Amino acid sequence: MSAGGASALAARPQPAFSVHGVIKIYGEGSAAVHALRGVDLDLFEGEIAVLVGPSGSDKSTLLNILGGLDAPTEGHVEFRGRDLTALNERALTRYRRDHVGFVFQFYNLISSLTAKENVTLVTEIAKDPLPAADALALVGLSDRLDHFPAQLSGGEQQRVAIARAIAKRPNVLFCDEPTGALDSKTGITVLDAINTVNSELGTLCALITHNAPIAEMADRVIEFGDGQIVSVRSNAVRRAPKDITW
Repeated sequence: MSAGGASALAARPQPAFSVHGVIKIYGEGSAAVHALRGVDLDLFEGEIAVLVGPSGSDKSTLLNILGGLDAPTEGHVEFRGRDLTALNERALTRYRRDHVGFVFQFYNLISSLTAKENVTLVTEIAKDPLPAADALALVGLSDRLDHFPAQLSGGEQQRVAIARAIAKRPNVLFCDEPTGALDSKTGITVLDAINTVNSELGTLCALITHNAPIAEMADRVIEFGDGQIVSVRSNAVRRAPKDITW
């Protein structure tokens, strides 16, 4: 191989996840629901991937399987070469704790704890956590450390949820409709926080959204339909969240 060819190969991002022939079926017999119908996909280290598609196309099912919250009926999922589908529950718990952060549409903050205390809960079980104040600073909330959820706006609460997810320094951040309960202006502040996490920490970020314009901030856009991947396309340029409108 030429030096130039070797250099290009080295520069190519490595898959963090490799999904092979994943099928997910809920129930049995005539009541069986085919959620995923043979999904093959790679997600790469350090990228932002946006998953789009209509409700019921089971984007969330795939993220739950990647995150170790669910298991496929058939097929395999590898994380950095390790077969997640072969892990027992104890090993999956360790995988989720050490490698994965989750952000959902609803914030699930503990109302009796401050923003800093909500984030600190995660740092107490992580191997090499970010200090809670640093995680909150990363999402622009240095001036809200001692505020309770009821004293925060919806966007601020979602950013606390992001800080909580990244405080354990996960390799991957899964976001399921992180702006779904927010207006566009507030949603952009949340997307900006996710973008910062990706650029500052190098975290692989995979987002599910129904807002098609959000796909403009991605490295790659993965379109789902009826439990299958319809298309995968790359963006020549990633747009900053502040430049996105919906």
